[in-house]
This record gives sequence, structure tokens and C-alpha cells, in this order.
Amino acid sequence: MAGRELPMDHFCPWREEAEELRAELGKLRADVEKEVADRDVALEKMRAQLDVLTRAVFGKKSEKMPSLAREVGKKPTRTETTKKRAELAAEKKKLPAEPVEHKVPDNERACPACKAEAKPAGTKTSDEYDYVPGYFRRKVHQRETLACSCGEYIVTAPAPPRVYDRCQYSAGFIAHLVVQKCGDSLPIYRIEKQFKRMGIPMSRSTMTELFHRAGVLLAPIAARILALVAASDVVLADETSMPMQATLRLEKKPKRTYLWTFVSGNFVAYRFSPSRSGATPREVLGSTKGTLVVDAYTGYNAVTGVDGRTRAGCLAHARRRFFDALASHPEAQLALDIIRDVYRVEHEAKERGVARTSEHLAMRHARSKPLLDKLHTWLVEKKDSYLPKGGMGSAIRYALDNWTELTRFLDDVHVPPDNNRSEAALRVAALGRKNFLFVGHEDAGDNIAALYTLVATCEAHGVNPFDYLRDVLMRVSTHPASDIDALLPHRWAPAAI
Repeated sequence: MAGRELPMDHFCPWREEAEELRAELGKLRADVEKEVADRDVALEKMRAQLDVLTRAVFGKKSEKMPSLAREVGKKPTRTETTKKRAELAAEKKKLPAEPVEHKVPDNERACPACKAEAKPAGTKTSDEYDYVPGYFRRKVHQRETLACSCGEYIVTAPAPPRVYDRCQYSAGFIAHLVVQKCGDSLPIYRIEKQFKRMGIPMSRSTMTELFHRAGVLLAPIAARILALVAASDVVLADETSMPMQATLRLEKKPKRTYLWTFVSGNFVAYRFSPSRSGATPREVLGSTKGTLVVDAYTGYNAVTGVDGRTRAGCLAHARRRFFDALASHPEAQLALDIIRDVYRVEHEAKERGVARTSEHLAMRHARSKPLLDKLHTWLVEKKDSYLPKGGMGSAIRYALDNWTELTRFLDDVHVPPDNNRSEAALRVAALGRKNFLFVGHEDAGDNIAALYTLVATCEAHGVNPFDYLRDVLMRVSTHPASDIDALLPHRWAPAAI
């Protein structure tokens, strides 16, 4: 018995229980480690959000993301500034002049030495720029009526043309309303206050009706602009929310609807939609070919892919993410510096007047591509160094996931590196959203989108939107639909008097 070995079970009667307990402890440890990792990720995400909010609320203005134009552009010289001021002064000289004579007072016209009356020796002039408020006038149309003494003939002068039947307001007044709201983002109630200060009793409901009547009348022209944008090879797009007034009693808050913008060249088109789904890009762009420059929003997937448009990304969005991570991760400055140098190439091409030419493409290949290759190498090296949902991790993941789209502009000189133009086109709508809060209904949304389209496209082509709308409102109802292009802002010519 002394040299006989006993089985292990003889010494560990609870071996199975120990193994089960060990397995449970291992599972518990894994659960705890997973929970700690999830909390670390959540904490990093909240820290990144806190940095952004702290900078926005308490930070100095200098801590806000600087514009690329300021970073890559050179400061104007004193000579350039002087030249600009001279040009502005010359423009002011073109304003209508109103001579105002100032006579020497009677008690100073005689010479104190010899008592003789002084003779004219010239005139000293100086300018004063005055503002004369706009005025409202009532035109009384008196139509002559003739009758023959035989009693067989009577005739009345033809009625003056109106914007629409029985409209008591001129095209100039309606054009003023449209430009005030769609160009200057003034709500109707503020325009009403302006008129009241001028002593003009103008009803808000009347102005609202005139505004939407203009939207209906001009909708065919806006639709044509949208079609021209959709037919373009390169289109920039973006969207923003535009609340719609609650229509049901059970709805306590305005419904979230959206205003989309599609930009190509000097054409800026808007489209109102009750949702943010991909249905709107599909309806606008359909099966058109070319390049669509957008951010990473999946709603544009409906028109990009094998049978649709080639998708190009927005480098400015990537830059913004690295800037947001900068407070907690100073190393993000490397990415910002590289992106700044890429935009410096774009700025130099514009300064030299070679934008969108073969020389511009050569500049991108020679200078921008090596910079972005360097950035890509750095991103790959650093991608596992940060929590994926933290500020820096999120910025790196966004750039790598969209790298093909972000670098699409390198091989096509007509494709910009970002969709900033479409974002800028939505600023007027964002300001309007703050001022007039919401649209009343879907038809109102369609009307304001059409009028936004016309005002923005006029401004992009250097056409005064007021002059354009005042003229076109009187012509659109009788103009042939087959020749609608003649009324587009870039082809518009005032009607001959």
C-alpha cells in the first residue's frame, strides 16, 4: 500500500465543481472586461463631444475652426487694399447726385477790412451719402371709355397687364417680397413691421398669398434649372432640415422636413421633401451619369454605384472631424496641416487662372497626391491607437472608410475636393429657419424651394434678382413653354419697352 498511487479523484472529490466554478469565473471576468471596454469607449466619445461643446460655448473665437480661405490665402497688400477702396469710391460716385447749395451768411459777405462785398471765388464740394427709405405708391388706372352718338358703339381702353387676374399689387412689389424672404431671410412679419413704420398698412396674410402665388407662377423656370443641374456632369448636393408646421391637433411639434440643394456651375437648385430618404436624390438625378460630390450620408447611395453616378467625398468634412479631436489629441494637427497644404494647391490654381485646366490637374498629381499618400500612411499607422468611437478614432475611421471618395478629385480636374458650395447654398435657408421657423405645408415648401432656386441662381450669375423677378413675373404666364430657357437668369434680357 505504501508504494501504490491513488487516483486523483481520490484526493479531489470536488474536481468537477472546481472546473465549473473556474469556467464561471472566466466568463465573469470576460463580461467585466467587456463592460470596462464599453465604458472606456463611451467615456472617450463623451469626452470628444464635451470638447466640441466646450469650445463652441466657452472657447474664444480664435479657437473655432478657421476657414480654409483664410489659412491658404495671402493677406492683401496695402496697394491692393488702396485699389479696392478706390474702386468702391468710384462706384459710389455713380449714385444719383443731388446738388445742395450752401450760401455764405449775409453778415459774412462783406470784407471786414474794406467793407466791400466779396466776389465769387469758387466752390468747395464734399460728399454726404444719404439713405431715402423706399416708398409705396398707389397707381390709379383711369381707362378711357368712348361712345358713339349713334348708340351702336362703345369702347374702353384695355386693362393694364397684371401679374395674375385681379391682382392689386405690382410685379415690383411681389419681387421685393421674394427677395426679402429668399435673399435676405426676412420673415413676412418683419417686412410687415417695416411697412408699418413707413405708414403703409400692409396685411401679413396678403403678402403671404402674394409670395406663394409667385412660387406657383415661377415653378416651371425653377424646374428647368433643376433639370439642367441634373443633366450636368458634376453635381454637388447637400440637405438641411426645414420644420413644417403641425397640421394635426395631436402633433405638438413641427414636423421635420428637408430642403435639398443641387449645385452645378452657376446653377443652384433647391428641392423640398417631407423626408430625408434617398427618394429625393433618386427623383432629381434619376439614372443620370457623372460625379456626385456629397458627404458620407447614405441617402445618396440611391443614385451612386455601378449604374449611377460616381461618388466623390468631401475633404472639408474630414478636416472638421480632425479639428474637433484636436483639443484632446494634439497630434491631429498633422492631418490638418496636410489638408491645408492640399487646399493651398487649389488656391494657387485659382490665383494663376488655371483652375480646371490640364495644368491644374498636373498640380494635383505633382503636389496634392503625395500629400494625401502621406496622410493615408499615417492614418493606417494610427488607426489602432485610439478607441474607435472617440474623437480621434472616429476621424481616422471616417477618412479611411471614405478614402476612395475623398481622393476622387485627384484624377478629375472638374471635381472639387469638397461640397462646400452646396453647404454654402443652404446657409440662407438655415438663417431663414431661425427667422421664420417653419413652412406652413408641403405646397408652401415647394414654393419656397422654387423661389430660393431663382434668387440663388440670379446671384450666382451676377443678375439682380429684383430686376429679374419684376420683369419675369409679368411675362411667365404668357411665355411659350417650349421657349422657357429664354427666361432663365443667364439668358434673361429685360422686355423691350
